[in-house]
Amino acid sequence: MDKVVIDDIEIALSRPVEMPLTWVGQEELVTQLLAAWLVLGEDDLPLNPRLLGKPGVGKTTLAYHAGKLMNKPVYLFQATMDTRPEDLIITPVISEKGKIQYVASSIVTAMIEGGVAVIDEGNRMSEKSWASLAPLMDNRRYVESIVAGIKIKAHPDFRMCVTMNDDASTFDLPDYIYSRLQPGIVLDFPDRDDELLILKKNLPFADDEILEYVVEFLQAAHAANDRYSVRDGINIARYALKRISADSTLKHGKADLSPLDYLRESAGMILDPAASEYFNEMMEIEDEE
Repeated sequence: MDKVVIDDIEIALSRPVEMPLTWVGQEELVTQLLAAWLVLGEDDLPLNPRLLGKPGVGKTTLAYHAGKLMNKPVYLFQATMDTRPEDLIITPVISEKGKIQYVASSIVTAMIEGGVAVIDEGNRMSEKSWASLAPLMDNRRYVESIVAGIKIKAHPDFRMCVTMNDDASTFDLPDYIYSRLQPGIVLDFPDRDDELLILKKNLPFADDEILEYVVEFLQAAHAANDRYSVRDGINIARYALKRISADSTLKHGKADLSPLDYLRESAGMILDPAASEYFNEMMEIEDEE
């Protein structure tokens, strides 16, 4: 674990995340996020955008992808209802030798290293916790650790963004926090072509027939204003493919059911009976034809 010394206090740093995430399509969203992070001159500062949208539309993937495009280490902090201010900054822990060791959060590590901090599901976090980050998100660009008794300034290359699910808000954040989390970049469900590309990227081992069925399911669900996401589609397809493989192995190379049968079963198990109904309708249409 890397360490730094700030005002004679030794701080252990967190590690950046390395994830197999690839952003596909919707390049305008990438441009919007990168523009928010631009600095246009000595008196300018980067913005702290919030990425808004339904669960599973790719908010974290977008933030990670943009950070990697800037060749920066990316640090992820998962916000929860019980996140405390000290969790966001520095936490004291007892080392093996019985001494107190100060450990920087992923956010503070990103500040020190000049990386990207992604606060995931930020609207699950209370105002009290957000208040500890308020000086970081304006022209002061620092945080204070009461525990360690130090002030930590952000590296000029530090960037930050927050993801927020539009159905997962536990706390209503005050205006002074929202005014620091600008601009709001809204992610919606991808169109059919982008959704198919995402499925192919995540399921390179899947037959085109399976992927086409899943895209049809997702597009129909979006049109009906159901909240099923491409992440749900990936999980449905993945489990259906596993079921097909398992049945084929047990039954000497031949699965009993059709791909739609497996997808219908998978949708009911991964999501709910309403999701499996979409595949029922596809089967009825194919029977009529």
